[in-house]
Amino acid sequence: MPQFLTTTQADFEMAFTALLGMKREDSPEVDADVAAIIAYVRARGDQAVIDLTARFDRLQLSPETLAFSPDEMAAEVAKVGAEDRAALELAAERIRAYHLRQMPMAEESWTGPHGETLGWRWTPVSAAGLYVPGGTASYPSSVLMNAIPAKVAGVERLVIACPTPDGALNPLVLLAAHLAGVDTVYRIGGAQAIAALAYGTDTIEPVDKITGPGNAWVAAAKRRVFGKVGIDMIAGPSEILVIADGQTDPDWVALDLLSQAEHDVSAQAILITPDEGFARAVGAAVERRLETLDRREIASASWAEFGAIIVTRDLAEAAALSNRIAPEHLELCVADPDALSARITHAGAIFLGHWTPEAIGDYVGGPNHVLPTARSARFSSGLSVMDFLKRTTLAKMTPAALAAIGPAAERLAQSESLGAHGLSVRARLDRLNG
Repeated sequence: MPQFLTTTQADFEMAFTALLGMKREDSPEVDADVAAIIAYVRARGDQAVIDLTARFDRLQLSPETLAFSPDEMAAEVAKVGAEDRAALELAAERIRAYHLRQMPMAEESWTGPHGETLGWRWTPVSAAGLYVPGGTASYPSSVLMNAIPAKVAGVERLVIACPTPDGALNPLVLLAAHLAGVDTVYRIGGAQAIAALAYGTDTIEPVDKITGPGNAWVAAAKRRVFGKVGIDMIAGPSEILVIADGQTDPDWVALDLLSQAEHDVSAQAILITPDEGFARAVGAAVERRLETLDRREIASASWAEFGAIIVTRDLAEAAALSNRIAPEHLELCVADPDALSARITHAGAIFLGHWTPEAIGDYVGGPNHVLPTARSARFSSGLSVMDFLKRTTLAKMTPAALAAIGPAAERLAQSESLGAHGLSVRARLDRLNG
């Protein structure tokens, strides 16, 4: 059974702090293994990737078959039915339209008080690699959510690493790659794929940034290659927090909670409400729905181990608790979601009102579903076009501007004992005064 807490109980603060401190991240001791895999790939390149793919995915590859050929891509895409294709095309269209609005002006500049020109310029990374968990349980929606912002940002070369254990493949993944404009799809996964994308092999060109979710080995590999390449984030298990005022169908809220619990046994689903009767009705609805789910074993384990129902004095207190949790997904199932949303300062994504289930955001809403987890919404944001852009600052001094502000730069350089810094300014000032 999940935890059932009320903010009026004497030990609430201690129990809530323990809830916040739950360690849900995958925690096998994988770092040493990952370090060895990365070293092997760096030393042996293609051969290491081929050996490790045979070992972990039971798939025999060669340098020529590391990536899907255009004919293979076309054959797999042709297997997708009309309804699935239409749904994926709708999702791609909405995701692209949303992310186009995120693009900043390519360049901005202005003239300062002394005639100097200042500004900045945005340019995309040249190449990005997207990791997609593989097999028949892979997620084409994640392909769209990662690849479309990259292409909107202007990334020239975009590749995917998607393992195909035992040769198993979801054709929708390749269709999503096609719709998003991906250049190449490699049938490799795990830490070896991350290493290959970061350092390159004879066949696989290195990229500048790696995004996309993965298991503990993938996460550990992303940590290790960070600095050589950029990464999006280290994603933990999925989570949802629902704040409800008691006026929503309890069954709807139960299903919303289970929509995340079914992801992973380490996922977390939390309900906060000021209505204790409603809280208990939702709890009962969850138990009923668990009996009907195909993934009930996973959802049951998640709900029992990490689920929670919290009864508050009012919605203001619910919002305050939500900000401490900083959830990945936050549903506001209340009569005035916009007013309550104004109280929220920390959340990866907010879903407003009774008619906005989180699942819409996973697929066709438009905003990105790659979001900060494990309370990292306190200091980070979900994936966007900005993850694939770099800002370069611009400065241009006129002689008058240098004469006005140069002496201050010279003085600060002297205070830091950086003589050449100061002299590089002084030489120009002396020319002006000569």
